[in-house]
Amino acid sequence: MAITTRPSAPVGGGAGLPDGPAGRGTAWAEGVERLRAAATTEPGRLRIIGAVLAALVLLFGAVAVWEVSGRVTAAQDVVGRSQPLSADAASIYRSLADADTASSSGFLAGAQEPREVRQRYEKDMANASRLLVSAAANTGAGGESRKEIALLGEQLPRYTGLIEQARANNRQGLPLGGAYLRYANEQMSTVLLPAAQRLYEAETGRLYTDYDEARGWPLAATGAGVLALAALAWAQRRNYLLTNRVLNHGLLAATAATAVVLLWLTLGQTLARSGLGEARANGQESLKVLNDARIASLQARANENLTLIARGAVLAEDKKSDKYDVDYAKNMKQLDAGLARALELADDASGREPVSKAVAGVAQWKQRHAAARESDMRGDYDLALPQVIGGQGRTDSSGASFDTVDASLEQAVAHEQKQFTAAARGGLGALGGLVTGSAALAAVGAGAALLGIGRRLSEYR
Repeated sequence: MAITTRPSAPVGGGAGLPDGPAGRGTAWAEGVERLRAAATTEPGRLRIIGAVLAALVLLFGAVAVWEVSGRVTAAQDVVGRSQPLSADAASIYRSLADADTASSSGFLAGAQEPREVRQRYEKDMANASRLLVSAAANTGAGGESRKEIALLGEQLPRYTGLIEQARANNRQGLPLGGAYLRYANEQMSTVLLPAAQRLYEAETGRLYTDYDEARGWPLAATGAGVLALAALAWAQRRNYLLTNRVLNHGLLAATAATAVVLLWLTLGQTLARSGLGEARANGQESLKVLNDARIASLQARANENLTLIARGAVLAEDKKSDKYDVDYAKNMKQLDAGLARALELADDASGREPVSKAVAGVAQWKQRHAAARESDMRGDYDLALPQVIGGQGRTDSSGASFDTVDASLEQAVAHEQKQFTAAARGGLGALGGLVTGSAALAAVGAGAALLGIGRRLSEYR
């Protein structure tokens, strides 16, 4: 009797059987195999095409929402956060410089400081303190801005203390008051104003960063939109070649929805870039030039006052000239250059008029300063003093000319700020509704693509 034996199973399983852990990876292979099998039939190919079209349209919508949301946030920051913070930083600098000017003007007036000068000083200090608190609350934690705000908050009380010491000594007719005032001015010039300048530069840098983000073109969304439209066009052409039908209502609706989003995205971003570009070129740049010019005028006025207060006690680097008179001349050169640039940037009559008025005021200021300086150099201090500070109904002082320049620059700044706000809000408004609209139309387009393919599939049932 023949004895039959069963062949033993080969070690490791045998041909065609999963080998240990490798068998766990067959799920992906099975999925690919099923997809390949489905693609061999027209219904299967249609299902794949429908899924890809819907995915591409949804991808376009998602990328558009993501990129536009970032640009809307940046544009909102330009209008509501970074530009106001930059403007506040410039106002802090101006308030500090004007307070220093007012304190020296009050000192020159003698023991009986004019009430309006005292009120101007107090208003400037209160404004600077208020803006520092606001900046601290709205500036991000850490960074250069936070450090400068802390430094200003620490040094401001020291400066006001020195001014009060100078005032007290001046009321008693003590020469020590002049020394206190000069030291206060040195603290303002070497500590407070540089810190305010750094704060302004940091906030302006953040503003320009927000500008760049808001104006950046949504390349990824544009590319995804073009890809989705190309795929939809290919699917419709394929449908026409296979069925000789010109239109598929579902695919046509998907194409229309995608095209609308892409067109809306392109037009909205173009208008936003235009508006924000106008805000930067015709608003922010003019504001920066005008702020710098106003600061130069304030510093020039403070140095003009200190020239009379110091009476030659502080020399320039050449050890011959009066330091404050030399600084005054430098400030006036900066002021002339700033006003010339502001006239170039002014794009309408309302913007040019106050700047032209400031230019005329500067010319008058120089003439009156030269007359006062000549009187002082002759040793006639009593004549030079009213030529600088005015008083007793006198309107031909250099101080009156400075007031004209300062008021004109304030008017010009207000005009440019208004222009900036209008242009920036227009740029932001161009993106209005685009996020919600992109999401809604992408969902409609994806659904329409599936319905269009589904209509073709129904023909095979």
